[in-house]
Amino acid sequence: MQLFEASALSDGAFDQILSFLRAGGVIGFPTDTSYGLGADPFSERAVRRIFEIKGRPETKPILLLVNSIEMATHIAHLSDKAQELAQRFWPGPLTMILPARDSVPSLLTAGTGTIGIRWPSAEFAERLIARFGRPITATSANRSGLPSTVTASEVCQQLGDDLELVVDGGRLPSRSGSTLLDLTSVPPRILREGPIQEAELSDVLR
Repeated sequence: MQLFEASALSDGAFDQILSFLRAGGVIGFPTDTSYGLGADPFSERAVRRIFEIKGRPETKPILLLVNSIEMATHIAHLSDKAQELAQRFWPGPLTMILPARDSVPSLLTAGTGTIGIRWPSAEFAERLIARFGRPITATSANRSGLPSTVTASEVCQQLGDDLELVVDGGRLPSRSGSTLLDLTSVPPRILREGPIQEAELSDVLR
């Protein structure tokens, strides 16, 4: 396994990470919540590799990270309410479940026709997406059923035998995932309350 320090990445090392992703590789990397598994969401091989690494059934969707509201509109249909929420809470720990565009592979949506999207408030993740030029997967970097990981060493302990490349962003502040809001239901439903509380969302949703 290759281990890179996020705070000391040379241009050459960053290019190596990007080349690995473009070739269908899967990396462990820090987000604004827990460590995630990053891959090209439009590479079937890469996405199937995520399911294998996690021991996760393909009936569970995989969320995507973006670095702008505009990028989000290329992979999902954003209602006026979704746009308002994005403008208020992004970048930040709010994942919105939205109707996926036809271009999004069904392997990511698990056949639901919906996709979870977040714009993270995390320097390395934002830089990675910007340089990659498209969304990146970010399902949590842990074995299914085990706790989420907040250090690179925890990622290595859980996934070390199966993961070839990990970016160490230090210890992350919390194991709690992002707030998960389903905007495809009427009324919208909070599926998981994280750092952004229901009261904050209610100001926009009502």
